[in-house]
Amino acid sequence: MRELKIETKLFVFENENELPPNIGKLLKEAKKARLNAYAPYSNFAVGAAILLDNNEVITGSNQENASYPSGLCAERTAIYYAGAKYPKAKILKIAVVAGALQNETNQPIPPCGACRQAIAEYEVNQKSPIEIYFMGTVGNVIKSNSLENLLPLIFDKSQL
Repeated sequence: MRELKIETKLFVFENENELPPNIGKLLKEAKKARLNAYAPYSNFAVGAAILLDNNEVITGSNQENASYPSGLCAERTAIYYAGAKYPKAKILKIAVVAGALQNETNQPIPPCGACRQAIAEYEVNQKSPIEIYFMGTVGNVIKSNSLENLLPLIFDKSQL
């Protein structure tokens, strides 16, 4: 037996003012998208904004349903729309803003496992990394240079 050590590198910005202007703008789009969340059950709203290589920005918000599994996260809402509307475009960056509706969330909230798997599919297919920025409603912003930092040992079509 041998040990397999997996390391990841993330970058932490103390606040949005430390971000490059184009990323700040993308996070603002995610914040606007968050306002369109339909979250009457969890009271937890999420907004996502995706920058494509054609300079289009696609946004999405979480959409809940009384039948809980029927809802959809903001990241998948946006990424599937991007894939449907611009199937040849590469995804360059994704910004995610998430938090409770009743109060500020100062802990950065990364994409959930299902969203990580969906993002992985696009990253593998386009053969280039997708930068992911995520935050709560205030505070630190975390950057990952690739989905692989958030989901090592991904499952993809090469294993089928």
